[in-house]
Amino acid sequence: MKKNIRCYFVLIASLCFAIPLKEVMAETTAVLTGKELIERCGYKYAGNDQVSTFTVTLRDSGGNEKKSTYRRYWKDFKGEDQVQEKMMLFTEYPPDSKGGAFMRITFTPESGKAADQWIYLPVLRKIRRVTIRDPGDRFLNSDLTYQDVSYRSLDEDEHVYIGMEAMAGENLYKVESTPRVKGDLYSKRLFWIKKDDSPAGWDQCVVRKIAYYDGKGVLLKEQLLKWQQVAGAWMWDRVVVTDVQERHESVFEMSNVMVDIGLKDRQFSKRVMKSGIDSRRR
Repeated sequence: MKKNIRCYFVLIASLCFAIPLKEVMAETTAVLTGKELIERCGYKYAGNDQVSTFTVTLRDSGGNEKKSTYRRYWKDFKGEDQVQEKMMLFTEYPPDSKGGAFMRITFTPESGKAADQWIYLPVLRKIRRVTIRDPGDRFLNSDLTYQDVSYRSLDEDEHVYIGMEAMAGENLYKVESTPRVKGDLYSKRLFWIKKDDSPAGWDQCVVRKIAYYDGKGVLLKEQLLKWQQVAGAWMWDRVVVTDVQERHESVFEMSNVMVDIGLKDRQFSKRVMKSGIDSRRR
């Protein structure tokens, strides 16, 4: 069963404090290593395909909001022809953008290829290729970058378990991930991981929070993530990404999720981008 990395996200004002040392020492005897924690809890099975309503709300430092709603189609291509996955977004809101479409194709790390992207502009009736000049460019103008929404190999970072913290009434495992190659977009990332209290334990663990640090080692943004599970597959429920330096945030919500409905390869094409909502399932 193939696992797909999903993006993780956390919040601005969570109350965190350290667990007493003796409790941390007792816990570490049973805890996984930092690498094992990220491998088991950061790479969640997403199903073979998904259809959902995807809402993105952008808030600037003045509190002004801009909301967009999309119908999201995603499929795991399992590395066939070096393709990792494909995603299509069809704009449903705002009304003046309805009918627009976005398609993103990501490739396996072994291919060495950057993602391919296209947008369909209904006003111009044209499909244009979107070039990613910098992995730090904003995805859908949000506080997520293209690097954040791209597959990242487990071995690209050094993962170190650094203890536990209590946050919002939960005891969370904390891991520091540092890029092995200099010049990465972030100098490090901190992950807060929740192990499920049920007998399923580590099989149900999830990332609750990520903090990203810029090249100078200064906190850049924080993310809060709430997960949902549908038919055994994992996906976002509600995610908040906050830029603590520029003081703006992005909220991502996923609803009306359907999993493993049997999307066809041919449904992910430039022709379907242009053919319209009623035609794309044919």
